Amino acid sequence: MAVIKTLPGFNDFFPEDLRVRTYLFDTWRNVAHRYGFVEYEAPMLESTDLYRKKSGNEIVSQLFNFTDQGGRDLALRPELTPSLARMAAARQRDYRKPMKWFEIGQCFRSEKPQKGRWREFIQFNCDIIGTDSPAADAELIALNVDLMRDLGFTAEDVKLRLSNRKAWDLFLSSREIPADKTGEFLSALDKLERDREGTAKKLEALGIDVADVEGFIADPSQAAEIFDPITNDLEARGMMDFIEIDLSIVRGLAYYTGTVFELFDRAGKMRAVAGGGRYDELLALVSDGACDLPAVGFAMGNAVILDLIRETAEPLAQMETWLAAQSAADVFVVIADESQRAAAVQSVQQLRAAGIKVDYPLAPLKFGKQFQAADAVGAKLTVIIGSEFPELGVKNIATREETKATADELVPVVRELLATEPATPQLA
Repeated sequence: MAVIKTLPGFNDFFPEDLRVRTYLFDTWRNVAHRYGFVEYEAPMLESTDLYRKKSGNEIVSQLFNFTDQGGRDLALRPELTPSLARMAAARQRDYRKPMKWFEIGQCFRSEKPQKGRWREFIQFNCDIIGTDSPAADAELIALNVDLMRDLGFTAEDVKLRLSNRKAWDLFLSSREIPADKTGEFLSALDKLERDREGTAKKLEALGIDVADVEGFIADPSQAAEIFDPITNDLEARGMMDFIEIDLSIVRGLAYYTGTVFELFDRAGKMRAVAGGGRYDELLALVSDGACDLPAVGFAMGNAVILDLIRETAEPLAQMETWLAAQSAADVFVVIADESQRAAAVQSVQQLRAAGIKVDYPLAPLKFGKQFQAADAVGAKLTVIIGSEFPELGVKNIATREETKATADELVPVVRELLATEPATPQLA
């Protein structure tokens, strides 16, 4: 029988892999909470029509979708914004505006797996719903900057390329290009960096010279007034060293209505780390007008950011320090005399009831092997229970110093000894 392997584009997360993911998740949550965001979740399975409303029928080729036993056309979610719009339409009246929501969850896309792009991936989504203030745009951009700082990156490592769809509205209007050509123009422009020749042909069909477009990109001061409210805000926060005004960033999705941005490594080796912008009309579109609220948001996937961490010295060292300090148990109970196993189990439960992480040998094990097991789970202390019980010893594994105690004193003694241990690195 053939060995069943993990499907292409999907991932197994063994314990060591999951610890890396936890590091990332904890950072995402900590920064979102500092910014006053609250967490939500949506189903991983939705009606395929929800995605058709946002992106049209072409989205179906990118979905894992099927017809269920009830005849419903369903899809695994490829992103969170449509679900967010559905949820906001259902209950937005119950929440004070603006709604600052974030989510961390799995998404699925049926496309060819490659570096930085998997079929199953995790996205961190932050959205602000119910205000059209540029301060909301600046808030999300600042959150991106602080997130990268918390992961150990500096302005020398990453940059956030900031643009605005309204700048291109001015460009097209000044050249008398019909408004109904905007979508076609932006779709072509989105590929300018990757395919200048192909983009030039598409622009020529619209009556636009690619050199004219490149000249506009090279001089963003022509649209300075559009950016001023956001850049002034970011300047006050001391974050402009991370920001680059770049009109070539348009994000090809048609639903963006204003600010758009993408976060990149400065070396330009990878795909965008994060991307988003303002989408003031999308919620009304997805909800058939039931939720006509302005919104701005962004998403960051786990694939690219983890690749970038692993390829950047300081963020990698920071993550490895955090991972090294994680342990399955802080205390390992060593049973020196098998006749005292019941007493050992009692001590284990006593410590666990006090909120301490504890492990112990489930079957008889040689004395030395038990200390090896303690090392393997990352324990800081061993509690040695032998024939002298209720007298016992608590040993610091690193210093080999032993403290004598009675069973009644065990919890306070262990707590005190753990408190004197070097603190586990915390996420900023």
